[in-house]
Amino acid sequence: MLRIGPYLTPNAVALAPMAGVTDLPFRQLCARFGAGLLVGEMVHADPRLRDSRKSRQRRRHDLELEPRSVQIVGNDPDVMAEAARFNVACGAQVIDINMGCPAKKVCRKAAGSALLADETLVASILNRVVAAVDVPVTLKIRTGVDPAHRNGPTIARIAEDAGIALLAVHGRTRACAFAGTVEHDTTAAIVQTVEIPVLANGDIHSATDARRVLAHTGAAGVMIGRAAQGAPWLPGLIARQLAGEVVEEPSREVQYTAMRDHLQSLHAFYGDLMGPRIARKHVGWFLERQSPHSEHKAIFNRLDHGGDQLAYLDTIFQELDQQDLAA
Repeated sequence: MLRIGPYLTPNAVALAPMAGVTDLPFRQLCARFGAGLLVGEMVHADPRLRDSRKSRQRRRHDLELEPRSVQIVGNDPDVMAEAARFNVACGAQVIDINMGCPAKKVCRKAAGSALLADETLVASILNRVVAAVDVPVTLKIRTGVDPAHRNGPTIARIAEDAGIALLAVHGRTRACAFAGTVEHDTTAAIVQTVEIPVLANGDIHSATDARRVLAHTGAAGVMIGRAAQGAPWLPGLIARQLAGEVVEEPSREVQYTAMRDHLQSLHAFYGDLMGPRIARKHVGWFLERQSPHSEHKAIFNRLDHGGDQLAYLDTIFQELDQQDLAA
């Protein structure tokens, strides 16, 4: 379990915050399968963006999912502090600070993982945000700016001194983005440097991966990111397997029910226009896991109406069932 301020999670497997992925419907689904901690999509700290449709949707919570963790991104300490206060007023129970995103459009604004190059600014932001709210503040970082400057342990000490309650570390630098092999040596060094809980993140696709990373780093838990795309049951599955349960991937019937419920939730959450569009990528990720060369993805991506998507999902799973019987 993870302790974050007054909150105790059911297990130590977290769902990573991912822009365009971990919206409310996806978090609800991952929670249903047993993910221990769910962090929402990053919300920009700039108050001018608060009333945009995207920001309003990203702030939406399910009151049954606790703790409700909201990630904010920005580079101005005062603006970040005000954003933290605003999101707490909107129902956030944990504020997570993004210093891990390597996306160019974020880093160009000296936010996300670009902040790791300015340790003084990092300290200012963290101290200001922690002082601004009476809820726990967590932080997600990378191991450093580039392979020659892995200053993750220094950032971790700054975070602990500022009062950060939990730290998640992706085992790549900003310059590496998502390319190349993840390295957890720096995460292990961070665990030895601080006393706050540390989550290891990066290329964890199974309980076997999680056990290996936990043994290597000594981390308090793991955070699952891209591996959960198309497999919302994965964080909960890993958590159960780490706890010693002998469980396998959900049956086709369970997967079908989950994917159908997810489509319906996306259609309701985003509406008749955007719902089907956003559903395409989630079904696409699922299909890539099942049969990378299948034509189903291309066909599904041409469907503009929710009803058509649900009907075609039936076709997809009927074929998968037939493949399972033939195997």
